[in-house]
Amino acid sequence: MTQSRNPIKYLLFSLLLVGIDQASKMLVHHYMEPGFSGQIALIGDWLKLHYVLNPGMAFGMQLGHEYGKLFLTLFRLVAMGAIAWYLVSLARRGAAPGLLWALAMILAGAVGNVIDSTFYGVLIGNAPYGSATPWFHGQVIDMIFVDFWEGFVPDWVPVWGGQYYSTPIFNIADACIFVGVCTILVFQSTFFTHNSSGEVVADVEESTSGTEDVSASSTESSPTADDTAYFAENPEMDEETILPAPDSLLPDAKKEDDRRDN
Repeated sequence: MTQSRNPIKYLLFSLLLVGIDQASKMLVHHYMEPGFSGQIALIGDWLKLHYVLNPGMAFGMQLGHEYGKLFLTLFRLVAMGAIAWYLVSLARRGAAPGLLWALAMILAGAVGNVIDSTFYGVLIGNAPYGSATPWFHGQVIDMIFVDFWEGFVPDWVPVWGGQYYSTPIFNIADACIFVGVCTILVFQSTFFTHNSSGEVVADVEESTSGTEDVSASSTESSPTADDTAYFAENPEMDEETILPAPDSLLPDAKKEDDRRDN
């Protein structure tokens, strides 16, 4: 019997992270200037706040298709629902807490960026110029800039060779997804097991109360080592021979004595 877990605390954790993500984006939007002019150094020259708008995917990646942004937003909505369902399902089956916390972080990241893509084009008017509708075309606000490398990629590197790149700028939602995915990858041997069919399934905890009861009853009914040795030395005897006989087989005198004692 599996030990079910309450999914509410994991969903509340996701909601807390979404709140932090949205609050940080609104602060950046209202109090910072976009680009290098509004850049704020936090730790030396390598950790900065840098306000940029991301019309595409996580970490500044973009989709070039005309309807790429719409497809991406719809995909995020479907993924968000699937992750939430999977999280609740695993919690009720008693999956490892670490896996549930990691999924809660991934869910928070998906929700945080879905809010940007779905509503920011209307709420703060940041949809790209020429969008068919501001709905589902909002740009994601990024602000965390870990500036430890920038330059040209060597020419021998496939696809990206010869192009100029810098470390990506991201937001708290992106960080939640990254940490959640890395946690699952690092601890996958702990979070998942293989069933009898060879399929990979989430590891669940079994309730031990029923097992203990069965073990106890089995111990009480099993013959001891002394009993086994006795039966080996006296093959004419068996367990039924030494068990108390039912009342129907007792002599009449014995039955009468028992009734008097009672």
